[in-house]
Amino acid sequence: MFEIAPQFGALLIFAEHRYYGTSLPFGNSSFTLENVGLLTTEQAMADFAVLIYHLKESLNATKCPVIAFGGSYGGMLSAYMRFKYPNLIDGAIAASAPIYLSSGQASREYFFEDVTHDFELVSPKCTAAVKDAFVKLVELSEQGQSGLQKLTEIFKLCKTLKKDRVNHLMGWVRNAFATLAMMDYPYATSFLSDLPAYPVKVACGYILGSTDSLHGLAQAAGLLYNGTSGKLPCFDIETDFIECADPTGCGVGNSGKAWDNQACTEFIMPGGSNNVTDMFPVLPFTLEMRDEYCQKQWNITPRNNWLNVNLWGRDISSASNIVFSNGNLDPWRRGGVTESVSESLVAILIEGGAHHLDLRSSNPADPPSVVQARAKEVQYIQQWIKQAQRNNSKQK
Repeated sequence: MFEIAPQFGALLIFAEHRYYGTSLPFGNSSFTLENVGLLTTEQAMADFAVLIYHLKESLNATKCPVIAFGGSYGGMLSAYMRFKYPNLIDGAIAASAPIYLSSGQASREYFFEDVTHDFELVSPKCTAAVKDAFVKLVELSEQGQSGLQKLTEIFKLCKTLKKDRVNHLMGWVRNAFATLAMMDYPYATSFLSDLPAYPVKVACGYILGSTDSLHGLAQAAGLLYNGTSGKLPCFDIETDFIECADPTGCGVGNSGKAWDNQACTEFIMPGGSNNVTDMFPVLPFTLEMRDEYCQKQWNITPRNNWLNVNLWGRDISSASNIVFSNGNLDPWRRGGVTESVSESLVAILIEGGAHHLDLRSSNPADPPSVVQARAKEVQYIQQWIKQAQRNNSKQK
């Protein structure tokens, strides 16, 4: 966006989503049950719409076209803004936007299978070693206090592992592998952690280079939580990873709470792992388990069909002017629009691309596919702007 804005003479606007960042409407009380109800996609989009109206008026730019950009949940919002406010949003780049999954119109069972596939692309021996390591982890956990102490040492935990937290440790590891797959960029990044180029390949190198698969598993998981700096002397799995309504991880802090709430009220997230189609232990997360969790955590029952009703679900053919981009390495890909729906609802697949790679700045290590994807996106933006300008001229 920063690179192409000058050629369009464009103003870039980044608006905080309510309840995220510092935009907390009730301060420290924002996440109490009586206050958190104002956290909805509809309210957030209405905020953006009001802001656009205000800026257009205050900047004397009432005829200026507006293009929405977003990746992941932001990509969903980008598409949704074009669905709901086509009078304000003239086109949208929706990168890595799993709108079919979130509305319950796609399988919930693909995510950890695709994470596994990313590691298998490096080497089938890598995924086999991960499976073996989890077997050893469970075996040690069943050997009483001595086994738990050994796991504490292998994974460099700050506190001695307790029997009832073994599943949490496995979830902590699984979360690391899922994030490494999402962040499998061809160059070093500091997006969610300080990671090297191709972190999936680096993690597999740790696993296959270790004399023992369990030690390799621990080192690979530590790649996410400790980054390339390696400054942490130990890991606190309770603060690093918090179980929530999204088994792929909600994050930590207030933003983690916000996403947990939305994963309970609006969005259907992937299921758990099964150790059959994926390399992870059996850690299920059914819709019934989600209902139980959300009742306990937020005193609410998920509205599983609401996005399908309110934000179109899979029936998006009447929309227009949206590019849906996905990388073949992104484990979220199969939950999004992977085939073009019409001439103006276009799907772009980025070979060698991880999570919304096309929205990142250009880099010499970029695969040719993402360079081509960005060029196509620019072409569509040009078309949308010309279309908006023609429409504006007709209204004079």
